[in-house]
Amino acid sequence: MPPEAKMLFWPAVTIVAYLACRALYRRRPGWYSSPLLTTPVVLILLAVMLRASYGDYLLGSHWLMAMVGPLTVAFALPVYEQRAMIRRHWLALSVGVAVGSLIAIASGYALARVLDLSPELRQSLLPRSVTMPFAMNVSGHVGGLPELTAVFVMVTGIVGAALGDFLLKWLPLRSAMARGALFGMGAHGAGVAKAREVGAEEGSVAGLVMILAGLANVAVAPVLITALA
Repeated sequence: MPPEAKMLFWPAVTIVAYLACRALYRRRPGWYSSPLLTTPVVLILLAVMLRASYGDYLLGSHWLMAMVGPLTVAFALPVYEQRAMIRRHWLALSVGVAVGSLIAIASGYALARVLDLSPELRQSLLPRSVTMPFAMNVSGHVGGLPELTAVFVMVTGIVGAALGDFLLKWLPLRSAMARGALFGMGAHGAGVAKAREVGAEEGSVAGLVMILAGLANVAVAPVLITALA
């Protein structure tokens, strides 16, 4: 395929695949039909069939990755909208985000040590538990591969959202804040979508916790991850 065709083909395929997978998810909602899972699977299968490399994909789709940056700025709006909740529950939110972030980084570090991953893979894995724009930013600053970190983020989100329903049945989380924080801290973007299915307030809390965790990790995680490395 000529380079000019690749520059149009892969972005178009990515967008069409996402829209089709999102339509499937609306008809049959479940962790297995999440667009975060099904869209990459479709793209990987197509790339294998066409014998295309990751470089071929990035040739025309790099601008899709570049759009992740402006999303970080857009996260300021939900924080502003939820400022009253932050003032009321600042201590619980601060402790929850701090403890959740430490557990996420520590568990990733332990997994990397058990699997004996290379330093580059380890640095890509550790920021996996915050939403993608923040995780890719942290990964780039600590020597990881942002694109690989994006994959780890998606896997974490899908697994976290799937486990969230199970945990809600077994944990005594009676308040909307606790239920929303569970999804926002444990499954970031995918968790926010799942929390909105549980309730509007849970979705708002999940989104707020996800953003606060992302901001905290951008500020602190590079230092902590470098120290662990």
